[in-house]
Amino acid sequence: MATSLSTYSANPYPNPIGVEDLSIAVISPSEGRRQEAVHAMNGCAGTYVSEFSSYSPGTGDLPHTLDEDFDVIVIDLDGDAEIALDLVENIGANSAATVMVYSESSDPELLVRCMRAGAREFLPVPFSADVVAEALVRAAARRPESRPGKKAAGKLYAFMGSKGGAGTTMLATNFAVALAKESGEKTLLIDLDLPLGDAALNMGITAEFSAIDALQQVDRLDAKFLNQLLVKHSSGLWVLAAPGRFVQFQADNEGINRLLHVARHEFENVVVDLGSRLELMGTTAYKEATTVYLVTQASIPELRNSNRLITQFFSAPLPKLEVVINRFESRVLGVSEEHITKALTRAAQWKIPNDYEAVRNMQISAKPLVLSDSPIARQVREMVSAVTGKSDTATKKKKKAFGIF
Repeated sequence: MATSLSTYSANPYPNPIGVEDLSIAVISPSEGRRQEAVHAMNGCAGTYVSEFSSYSPGTGDLPHTLDEDFDVIVIDLDGDAEIALDLVENIGANSAATVMVYSESSDPELLVRCMRAGAREFLPVPFSADVVAEALVRAAARRPESRPGKKAAGKLYAFMGSKGGAGTTMLATNFAVALAKESGEKTLLIDLDLPLGDAALNMGITAEFSAIDALQQVDRLDAKFLNQLLVKHSSGLWVLAAPGRFVQFQADNEGINRLLHVARHEFENVVVDLGSRLELMGTTAYKEATTVYLVTQASIPELRNSNRLITQFFSAPLPKLEVVINRFESRVLGVSEEHITKALTRAAQWKIPNDYEAVRNMQISAKPLVLSDSPIARQVREMVSAVTGKSDTATKKKKKAFGIF
């Protein structure tokens, strides 16, 4: 049965109800027009909007993938109307997603073709906040309570350093290993400290492929292709490594977003080592993270950088930020804990003790610290316990032993 294509009169929805958790994709080959649509959707829905720069991004089975991943799919007609309408028709057939189209043209024949192809909403350009809000409210009302086959995205834990050498990779690697073992869930570590990340080296892994292989072939990046690039550690953790040799490659935000999107729909937990690459703060690694761990040290340069990062990127409640002070030694700090808290604008959630010998042995043996007992290992396991809700058995036994003694 044919559905009607909606056009509208103005009816303001300053705070549209029920659209906050809509998952939205915008598809347009024009970056400028794509950003206009993203801005319009974000202005009403208050949620992160995924972007695709071509009509066939990321997978050979695009319509099915989009239907599974998104509640609303917004397609630009003006890039190539024929290809766009074919995509609308492919998605619209037996799909629970609401397909919207947008164009500068209000040609009646084009509107009829959109309706027949299966589009539910037509958004004239330039966008009107009222029109977009009404369309999203209707999309939220159409959304079924449950969508068979739609898998919730996995949790995303991002580790970023206030400065190179802060210990970000050591913590991200050990956190990921402990999370895979303690949760019993399918867990992936992605090394995005490109091109010189060394997460795989710390774990004694030799990887044939790397994150750059994934980012260089975004157009074919789906779950099947991603799994071909991974290597499995003996702990059960899957790893997408940085390249073993120097490769000059500049990843764009769209490629990073696509990689994380595919990874989170394949794995229940995704841990990302960002190094100190601030340019990645514009990606979903930051915007959709379950928790961002800011790794710093109790020295003036690191604390100064941390203050600037927190002030610039973490003034809002989301994403959730937890500060980790690495190599912490309370007795020999040149800065008091009071001044550390003041510099960070908040108390640090985690203090990782300084244990040079344990870290050096890890680097020599290529065995993660959390697979044996040490002060660092116990703290990292407590970090994992905080997100899994499970107690750290090894730490509890240790404390019990001391109590009895």
